[in-house]
Amino acid sequence: MRSSACGGGSDQVAEHLSGLAAAVDGLCADDLTGLPDSDILGALRGMEATLRTAAAIGHRLIVESVERGLPGKNGCASVNKLLIEVLRISAGDASRRVTAARKLGTWRTLSGEELPATLPATAAAQRDGDIGAEHAAAVREVVHKIPGTTPTPEVETAERVLAELARRGTPEDVARAGQRLLAYLNPDGKLTDDKDRARRRGLRLGRQDSDLMTPVSGWLDPETRALLDPVLAKLARPGMNNPDDPQSPCGDAESASIDRNELGRAAARDTRTAAQRNHDALKQVLRGLLGSGGLGTHRGPPVTAIITIRVDHLEHATGVVTTASGGAVPIKDALRMAERSHPVLALFDHNGRPLHLGRVKRLASADQRLALIASEGGCTRPGCDAPATMTAVHHVHDWRKGGNTDIDELTLGCDACHALIHDGPGGRQTGIAPEGTAFAGRAPMDPTPAHRPAAAAAGQPPPPSRGTPRPRQSNSDGTQRNPRPTTWPGERNAT
Repeated sequence: MRSSACGGGSDQVAEHLSGLAAAVDGLCADDLTGLPDSDILGALRGMEATLRTAAAIGHRLIVESVERGLPGKNGCASVNKLLIEVLRISAGDASRRVTAARKLGTWRTLSGEELPATLPATAAAQRDGDIGAEHAAAVREVVHKIPGTTPTPEVETAERVLAELARRGTPEDVARAGQRLLAYLNPDGKLTDDKDRARRRGLRLGRQDSDLMTPVSGWLDPETRALLDPVLAKLARPGMNNPDDPQSPCGDAESASIDRNELGRAAARDTRTAAQRNHDALKQVLRGLLGSGGLGTHRGPPVTAIITIRVDHLEHATGVVTTASGGAVPIKDALRMAERSHPVLALFDHNGRPLHLGRVKRLASADQRLALIASEGGCTRPGCDAPATMTAVHHVHDWRKGGNTDIDELTLGCDACHALIHDGPGGRQTGIAPEGTAFAGRAPMDPTPAHRPAAAAAGQPPPPSRGTPRPRQSNSDGTQRNPRPTTWPGERNAT
């Protein structure tokens, strides 16, 4: 039996935490001005070693949380969401902590037997206070790149070597040594196979910056690179698809409608870098793909750019508007998109769009979903930041229990949040926020929820309701919670 399960263990942990807090308070109050230089350096080293060891304690706590099923008990879809809710940390920070706990923590089987850490030497170095989170991340990155066909003893030896180096060097030293180690383990590339490439493939879109630009990073497998190269060679030619040049030809450079002389003059005027031409070519590919209609539908509406624009945006031609995926687009760019392609332009003012189907149909229509995208913006569970593209239409009153498929009885909910709505223990229910409450007519508790970044950035008020109070999710006992789930396990139309 684990010591934490008994009262003495709990008291001991509380005592240690109290002592730690008291020690930190004492250090905060200490006068450091009288310390000699050597003591200042010693204090820096001592503090760093203590913080590194404390991170290992954090891994243990995450392991305990997972093995006890605390995320589900607290209405969270994953341990990441639990950390975000309990510690008020960012999603990126939570992901880093959980990843570290998976590799460096001590997990147990169902029978209670301890399993060795995935990176045991690295875990030991962190417990000793010799390495920090960045050292451990550098070791994980190198070990992750070791081909899967490498014999296990060689992988274990490589991890020990990197951990020992991390005890004496910097994370950059570990990364540099890791490159040499990878070259030694796989000098001719023969150990790399399809599984290794599939494991490393990925494309990451970062959060939009303050200037609304989005960072992109990742790895393309050989087939994807082979498919992309001819597209860029064709559409990223100098002079083609240049948004800075109104006379630049658009589309296919080999088309018979393209004036070859005009293309040559546009190429001579083209001052874009190769990276900028690749970017503009990708934009042209996406514009053509969405305009073709070949992608069909997604959760009802056609796959296209769905932009919500308020009337005041159109009147003043200024501001930032939102997309159904939670992105932000300057109004001038949004209007240009409306001219060049065929996005769904949702204009909404102080009047609603009443769409009533009663009990004739269970599934919401595409028009109803578009109206919900315009008014809700995303999942309406308080605190959830899932954009509209990651949600399904949910009946406030269960359709199976007599609920209607009417616009004033529908809302948006992401798959993770919708899974929490049930009649069992710990289940949630949805209801209508009554008139006279702080957020009557809206589900989110925050007037500028996370899936409306444009409104939050511009300091704009929340969009008006459609004239009927909107749903608001709560626990089965009526209390409000805010677990901020942000994962979507699958696509389904909610009931």
